[in-house]
Amino acid sequence: MESFKSFQENPVVQKNRWWILVSVAMFTFMSTLDASIVNIALPTISKDMNVPMNQSEWIVSIYLMIVCACLLLFGKIGDSFGKIKVYRIGTVIFTIGSLLCGFNHSLSFLLFARLVQGIGSSMTMATNSGIITEVFPLKERGRALGSIGAFVSLGSIAGPGIGGLILSHFSWSYIFWINVPVGILTILIGEKFLPKDIIKSGKKVDMPGFSLFAIFIMTFFGGIFIGQEIGFTSILALGLIILAIVAFVIFIKIEQKSQQPLITFSIFKNRVFTISLITAVLIFSSNFFVNVVIPFYLQNGRGLPASKAGLLMMVFPLLMVVGSPISGYLTDKIGTRILTFSGLVLLSITSLMYMFLSQNTPLWYYILATGIMGLGNALFQSPNNTTVMSSVTKENLGVAGSLNSFARNLGMVLGIALATTILYNAMSAAYGQRVTTYISERPDIFIFGMRITFLGSFVLCISALGLTFLRSMKAKKS
Repeated sequence: MESFKSFQENPVVQKNRWWILVSVAMFTFMSTLDASIVNIALPTISKDMNVPMNQSEWIVSIYLMIVCACLLLFGKIGDSFGKIKVYRIGTVIFTIGSLLCGFNHSLSFLLFARLVQGIGSSMTMATNSGIITEVFPLKERGRALGSIGAFVSLGSIAGPGIGGLILSHFSWSYIFWINVPVGILTILIGEKFLPKDIIKSGKKVDMPGFSLFAIFIMTFFGGIFIGQEIGFTSILALGLIILAIVAFVIFIKIEQKSQQPLITFSIFKNRVFTISLITAVLIFSSNFFVNVVIPFYLQNGRGLPASKAGLLMMVFPLLMVVGSPISGYLTDKIGTRILTFSGLVLLSITSLMYMFLSQNTPLWYYILATGIMGLGNALFQSPNNTTVMSSVTKENLGVAGSLNSFARNLGMVLGIALATTILYNAMSAAYGQRVTTYISERPDIFIFGMRITFLGSFVLCISALGLTFLRSMKAKKS
């Protein structure tokens, strides 16, 4: 294996490349799914563990915060010691974390297990795109990265639907335990088909930079979620946000002086890469507006059971399954520009349609809007992933892959923070007093807040559309 300069020159790797994609895509789906599948189970977990809803929200938040904090670190470790080695260790840690999550011991134990899951997830997410880019030749890279992007999108939005189906037949523990047999199968496939690493830089990892970055992520989002609960003017929320700002400023200064920085800031001089990354943050944030609000709309606003709400939310992933391979194929044939732009137009239309939902809106209208969203995401994700990973040099594939995954997860946690903040503030304004939950006797208050929230989602989509247009213009000039 060491006699080859790259995986693309190795006939054994090329023979097994689609099995490698299966292994990576399956785990990508699981690790992303676990960011969203818990949402629909929170009321059940909260009641079962006898903890208030605001505390149970940390089950979702802590996972995403850990993933965001660790992604760049494991991207660098992957570059230094081998992406496949880091990926393999991550699959084992994530599977162990999933097993631990299912034991109904206490909230603190569940949060610890979610932390373990988050560490394993970040190891696989930081390396998956880099592995696929190294393994697949350029003519097939769009389809391969499109598949990864499809499974990321599926995982990020299919959670409530799959979770609802599981809850209708089993206890909430199986939301996590379903990962264990799939994880073991994926580990076995990887053990058989994943090759040994060829490209290793052997460079020192920037641990001071990682520590500061992790402090920034944990205190910033911790401050936002605590601020939602007790008020943003409270000493604790303000203190955490100020600490986050200080940590980020010091992080930037240290990184600029470091010989081996956690983030190579010169990569952001590549405008195509940077704009594509920002666009990914905006779209995943917009997707999570749906993930946060729609389960409440279907279950509380319309009184549907979790199983039926779950089935309705499966419209999105089903269209992603159909549309993403087609989008990946078209990316290889006609390029990324038209597909990305078309996808963002459809996503903007969906946000507008969601703004007109009410308690009595026909279900076909919701299904149509969600179907358009699925098609829009399918058209957007594959070409945008291809643009991100194909716009950097081979030496920067690891950091580009980890930044791409970080952008997605940052978008998810930002989506939760923004959606809940806008929703609660709009509901509070309509109700005349502070609101941080659904008011059962006043569905009109929720509907008002939901419409304002989707206005925010529309703004995110339009911003992404504008940035993509700008990226296209710059690409034409160059």
